[in-house]
Amino acid sequence: MSMSPSRLELLDWASLEQQMDHDGCAIIRSLLSSKSCERLSALYPQAEPFRSQVIMARHGFGRGEYKYFRYPLPSTVERLRTALYPHLVPLANRWFERMNLAKRFPETHSEFLQHCHAAGQTRPTPLLLQYGPQDYNCLHQDLYGELVFPLQVAILLSEPGKDFTGGEFVLTEQRPRMQSRPLVQDLKQGDALIFAVNQRPVKGGRGDYRVTMRHGVSRLHSGKRHTLGIIFHDAT
Repeated sequence: MSMSPSRLELLDWASLEQQMDHDGCAIIRSLLSSKSCERLSALYPQAEPFRSQVIMARHGFGRGEYKYFRYPLPSTVERLRTALYPHLVPLANRWFERMNLAKRFPETHSEFLQHCHAAGQTRPTPLLLQYGPQDYNCLHQDLYGELVFPLQVAILLSEPGKDFTGGEFVLTEQRPRMQSRPLVQDLKQGDALIFAVNQRPVKGGRGDYRVTMRHGVSRLHSGKRHTLGIIFHDAT
């Protein structure tokens, strides 16, 4: 795997935080190598790494499917979740302070998971998503319980234009008394998108106010698209 804690240390996190403050999302280019992406995609047909499968059409979520990993997570997924979290905590706590929310998040992911499990959120939430022609994912939020870490990460495992066409990652931002603003993300294979799970603060003329974010995937025209989702809170 090309990702390592030292690789993350070398990133310009101040710039990434500025992008997050401005748009509610930021891209880490080439976080995973193509080989790492292919190895993760190859897990999808297997049964052993996963605890459950969701067929989106059955629930009105769109078209396509995804599988939640079981514990213990595959080593690559575990390392990503553990290594990304401490870099996101300062922004998460700053956002909560700006939104006048009392909750603060601990420095390490293992500590945060202890809080989740104590609250009855014990099921792992990292997942692999698979889309084929005409599949799409409706706009949604990944909440799963009372404890919600306000940032998550999606890593595109397939190569646009080669493995699939269409299937853009879409974010919407709902500001008070305004129509929703769409944000279409230009992701390449191995790119990681950090984005807001639910609400984030935006600076206004009278101080900060909250905007609500949702995310989804536009319709695929051809091919097959795999994505790894890294959600930091566990599910009830």
